[in-house]
Amino acid sequence: MFEKYYYVYIVTNRTRGTLYVGVTSDLPRRIAQHKGKMLPGFTATHSLDKLVYYEVFGDVTEAIRREKRLKRWNRAWKIEAIEAGNPYWHDLFPSLF
Repeated sequence: MFEKYYYVYIVTNRTRGTLYVGVTSDLPRRIAQHKGKMLPGFTATHSLDKLVYYEVFGDVTEAIRREKRLKRWNRAWKIEAIEAGNPYWHDLFPSLF
């Protein structure tokens, strides 16, 4: 049986730049949409297309709960989470393939 995964992610425009937290069931497709500015709104306006953080979940409810929790975090906590796993703020998009 095919197992579905869900992703909570953070994109930015540069190191320690503007941050956006989102959730998706297809992370490569969603980040490609951010990179191509295919999603009108906040991420396109601020050129948020660099994947710097993500978590994987097997349950959509858990992923949504985590996204909501991260969105409530203050900026310093988000930066700390990013830098714990990605200290140089590399774009993680290529590593998805």
